[in-house]
Amino acid sequence: MRLLFLGDLMGRSGRNAAIEALPGLREKLKLDFVVVNAENAASGFGTTSKIANQVIQAGADVISGGNHTFDQKDILSVIDNDQRILRPVNYPDPTPGRGYAVYDAPRGKKVLVINAMGRVFMNPLECPFRAVDAVLKKYRLGVTVHAVLVDFHGEATSEKMAMGHYLDGRASLVVGTHSHIPTADAQILPGGTAYQTDAGMCGDYNSVIGMDKAEPISRFLTKMNRERYTPANGEGTVCGTFVETDDRTGLAKRVEPVRMGPRLMEHLPEV
Repeated sequence: MRLLFLGDLMGRSGRNAAIEALPGLREKLKLDFVVVNAENAASGFGTTSKIANQVIQAGADVISGGNHTFDQKDILSVIDNDQRILRPVNYPDPTPGRGYAVYDAPRGKKVLVINAMGRVFMNPLECPFRAVDAVLKKYRLGVTVHAVLVDFHGEATSEKMAMGHYLDGRASLVVGTHSHIPTADAQILPGGTAYQTDAGMCGDYNSVIGMDKAEPISRFLTKMNRERYTPANGEGTVCGTFVETDDRTGLAKRVEPVRMGPRLMEHLPEV
């Protein structure tokens, strides 16, 4: 199978870039399944049902989230009933929504997607390692599902790397989100799991992690909050992770970064 994960959609710039790119990426990379993290898609804070539907109509199969999942209250109207929209699995009960689901892919394949959130420098949620473990006790890669994709939304690179190694051999891809900077460590771990510490954001990279530069710089200089953070709205760059899996085992045969846009060195896998 060929899987694509796109990192955090950041504001109008990021969601427009992703929506424009997705149909072509599905065709060019011959994709079977696409997951997009959209937790910053609505003015940098959360997403809405309308935006989620636009991203799905453009070619995403699943929308994942993170610490901003519930910033837009509109999402509460759909997150319980639409299993294509996920929030981190380690939110406590009775948080609305779900943190994982199994989805149909072409040729009768089944894809398990798990969304989890780290705890280092983040909200004190339940243990993400145990939460993911509990899901993987129900599903086995290469036996009950053909692919397992884990979006681990976290601040600390150490926690993300620990999760990657912890799940090595049990997931097709473990990919980090939240940092908004694509890391250069896309690799296949010893047990066959594809891993990248952070897929990067889809957004305007002439910014401070997607936000207009003026207010973040001012806060660093003065330690004062003068205005709200607002997303930078220049031309967006699309960043993500491409994985090709073994049809028999579900483990990764190939992993490469995806970068399309004006600010970063472009890279598109050849298929």
